[in-house]
Amino acid sequence: MPRIERLRPGHAHALLAFERENRAYFAASIPDRGDAFFTRFDSVLRERLDEQGAGLAHFHLVVDDDGTVLARLNLVDVADGSADLGYRVAERAAGRGLATAAVREVCGLAAGPYGLRTLRAAATVGNTASRKVLDRTGFTVTGRTELNGLPAFTYARELPAGGPGVPPAGPGDGQESGSATGLIGDW
Repeated sequence: MPRIERLRPGHAHALLAFERENRAYFAASIPDRGDAFFTRFDSVLRERLDEQGAGLAHFHLVVDDDGTVLARLNLVDVADGSADLGYRVAERAAGRGLATAAVREVCGLAAGPYGLRTLRAAATVGNTASRKVLDRTGFTVTGRTELNGLPAFTYARELPAGGPGVPPAGPGDGQESGSATGLIGDW
């Protein structure tokens, strides 16, 4: 059964495999990370773990029973009770409600142990799957912007003090189609 785990050094191999296996899939909806990301992966991972240790970010993986990474969810730019949410889901796991469930769980962590009160996100107009995930998990459109030269919507979600306050699943919440890749907070 898939579960969310906070990023740790022991995830390095599985996370790198996730990024490599899904590189073309992710690049279809957002700009490719470039070869430097993969050649510098160990140092990039150390930098992210340092950010997490300093409380500037919270990085999560959705892993299967065998340790395979199915998704990533990041809370970055943590300051003054708020953070930016980003996520990406493996191609083989897309369309099954994983992103919606994982975003709900991360919202609970944000409101609970992380003490956050506001989450922000963004998704390009053409990224229907990510927009549906954000809608289903209580985010509302707050404006328009551009992401990597493409028109996009900005979103926000207010979190209640002291608890998850995440909207329960509703009809049709189990299915997403297409890419479930968020655009803010990816590294």
